[in-house]
Amino acid sequence: MSIVLSQRSKDRLQGAHPDLARVILRAAAISSVDFTVLEVLRTVARQKQLVAQGASKTMNSRHLPGKDGLSRAVDIAPMIGGKVSWDWPLYHKLAPIIKQAAADVGVPIEWGGDWRSFADGPHWQLPHGKYP
Repeated sequence: MSIVLSQRSKDRLQGAHPDLARVILRAAAISSVDFTVLEVLRTVARQKQLVAQGASKTMNSRHLPGKDGLSRAVDIAPMIGGKVSWDWPLYHKLAPIIKQAAADVGVPIEWGGDWRSFADGPHWQLPHGKYP
């Protein structure tokens, strides 16, 4: 199966590191779960806002641009009937698809849903060690 990413999702991926964009594009090509790209590149002001709201715990977010101006993180969400769903079981259904896509293109990836201290279902990032 596959899904068609919206133009908005494709536009948002322009701010992503090319390896991260490849993972998301491959995921769309193999996914049976419709999803959208919520956020890729963030400003420091936006990150401060999210920390203040409790939606993020760090000012060292992988969404902030690296020296190359690109993000090493993406937030995606499953879509049901054309609307974003925050239903955790759908994130668990989407996670193996993203992990398979990463394996398919040979890019290591980390899922915020696997974090124990602050589970973040929409969040995917390139690992710090391989993508400083």
